[in-house]
Order: sequence, then structure tokens, then C-alpha cells
Amino acid sequence: MQRAAARALRGARTPPVRARSVTARPPPRGLVYERHGEPPAVVQLKDLEVAELGDSDVHVKMLAAPINPADINMIQGTYAILSPLPAVGGNEGVGEVLEVGRRVAALKPGDWVIPAGAGLGTWRTWGVFPEEMLLKVPSDIPVLCAATLSVNPCTAYRMLADFEALAPGDSVIQNGANSGVGQAVIQIAKAFGFKTINVVRDRPDLPKLVERLMALGADHVVTEEMLRKPEMKDIFKSIPKPRLALNCVGGKSTTEMLRHLQPKGTMVTYGGMAKQPVMVPVSAFIFRDVRLRGFWMTQWRKDHAQGECGQHDGRLVPACPEGPARRAGLHRGPAPGLRGSAGGRHEALHILQADPPPLTCSSWAAAGCQAFPCCLVCRRGVLRGQKRKKTHQIH
Repeated sequence: MQRAAARALRGARTPPVRARSVTARPPPRGLVYERHGEPPAVVQLKDLEVAELGDSDVHVKMLAAPINPADINMIQGTYAILSPLPAVGGNEGVGEVLEVGRRVAALKPGDWVIPAGAGLGTWRTWGVFPEEMLLKVPSDIPVLCAATLSVNPCTAYRMLADFEALAPGDSVIQNGANSGVGQAVIQIAKAFGFKTINVVRDRPDLPKLVERLMALGADHVVTEEMLRKPEMKDIFKSIPKPRLALNCVGGKSTTEMLRHLQPKGTMVTYGGMAKQPVMVPVSAFIFRDVRLRGFWMTQWRKDHAQGECGQHDGRLVPACPEGPARRAGLHRGPAPGLRGSAGGRHEALHILQADPPPLTCSSWAAAGCQAFPCCLVCRRGVLRGQKRKKTHQIH
């Protein structure tokens, strides 16, 4: 799949005898960077090469694509995996199938698809992608649920499931609780009966943020400054100290959060938004035997075969108020071959400004599927959390 992505990014074409041009639409447009650096300095909106539809290719109109921290890091050149330059930004998103090659059997026009892996280049209006680079998702879920399905909720579930054998009544502490992963953790933990202690930075509108996270199912919301105060002891009068800590910040926030972890508990680091090292007192290792682990969703997918992804315990998440939760039912389908983007003002691609990152359905949680450690999605659910303040469009 990586070879197919590299071929598409370089603009390679399917041999003419097997291909036909996608000429019925204006040339695709995309957010392109030709060198690494800060996004405002290196990302440009450009017309892209008109692709050809090969026998095993899929023509996809992008519907929505979020901006995740990893997207920014890839543009900066600091991420663990980098796309060949020039590259179209964006690793996540959802698109609608417009046309398929004659050898494509798993997808048809009208289907919704998401990238099967990183590096697809979703910040474009339309593209022609190899079948193996796409996964089919239901088309009757909210578009923002579909656009943000593959990273944040999957990361949240895997961290809750893989590092500690949590039982109902156990507690989890996390920083960055208002991030996309953080909000997914709150909702999945609530569905499984886990208690959550959620750490956020102080801000002028803190009461509104607390109210929003509590509405999602948070049990406690505290600021980083409160972690050292005596009031924390009151929290642990009603719930046990956490066995699992989830860190996406680093620096002092992580050190303070670790103080509240149970002996032999585990802290999982999956991000470093503060750009500061994780600092752990020697006493935490000697006297409390805490364990420090790391998690990267991309590596998890590499390490687990397609069949293994579905070997979950089958627990289903309660329905959100609007209807029963159902499996998202991801199926491996045509993969985007990174060529093109659709034009026309009526086909604008929405690039979601991720501050905070996009939030999906309230019924996220694991349901074994054959492509991802996926999430249950309430097909009639509504998005919960803060509405998007700004949406960028590529016309």
C-alpha cells in the first residue's frame, strides 16, 4: 500500500491502455507543500494534475477532512513518516465514490470511503485512488463522524483496552481531555463503566468547557494547577485512584498527573503537545513500580493483521439517545491513489479547523471489524461537543 501511495503522490499514471481520463469535472485542487516548514509558509492551494481512472482505481470526491496534529508535523517534516514531496496535506477524511474502474467490485458510486492508512493527501477536492488504499464506511452517519473515524476514536479505544484490564468502577486520568482523543476517551469510558478524571488547561471560559465535558460523560474535570491541591483527595473518596493515565501533553502536566496513579499503574503517552520531555521522579519507579508505555495508532495497524483487528470482546456500547448503536462496518475497499481533487464551488471540500479537533458520535466504542479496531457509530446520532467555529473550503 505504501508503494501505491508513493506512486500516486508522484503523479504516476496507470498505463493508457487500461485507463480513461476523468474529464467531466474541472481540474482538482488541493493544499500542496513542496518543501517542509511551517504550514503558512509552505502550503499552497494549487490545481492538481488530472488523473486517469485505471481498472482498479476509484474516483472520489472529498466531502470533509480534519486538521490533526500529525498533519501539521508531516508538513513540518518532524513526523515519524513523511510523504514524498511534493505532497497534498491531510491523512484523514471522508469522500464519496463517483466512479470506479471495471475491476473494482467492493465499491460503487455513492459509497463513502475513508483512507486505509496515512499519507493519502485528503486536503483536495477530488482524487483518483487505488482500490487498496480505501475503506468503505456507512453513508448514513454524520459526515464529521465519518471524516474523523479512523484516528481519534480508534486511538482512545486501543489505549483503554490494551494496557490495563479495566473493570467497571475503575478510573482513568488523562490530560488534554478536550482534545479529539480526550473526548472519545470520555465517551467510551462512560459506556464501559470506567470513571474519568479529566485534566485541562485553565482558561477564561473554563466553566463552559467543564459543562461540555461533563455532558459527554466526564466524572471529574480539573485544571493542571489543581493536580497538586488538597482538593484532589476529595475526588478519591468516591472513586479509586486511576490504574491508567493517558498523556498527550508532556512536561510538568505529565509529572503532576503521574502522582495520582496507583502503584503498578500504567501511563501511556500518545502525544507531546507541550514539546517537553516526560519527567518521572525516581521514587515513582522504585516505590510505586509505575509503568511507562507509548502508543501510535499507525504502528498498531502495522503490527496487527487484518483478521486480528476484529478479535475484540464484542462488548457493545449503549445507544445514544437518537437510536441504537450499530457497527460502523468498515470494509476494505478501493484505496485512494492520491491524484486529483474536484473543483467547482458546489463541490467545495471542507477542511475542518481542529481547535479543538473534530468530535464524532457519542456512541464511539470498539466493535471488531476487519480493517480497524473500529468504533460503533450511532447512525442516527448527532455530533456532540463544541460546534466548529470555522470551516475552510477549497473551491
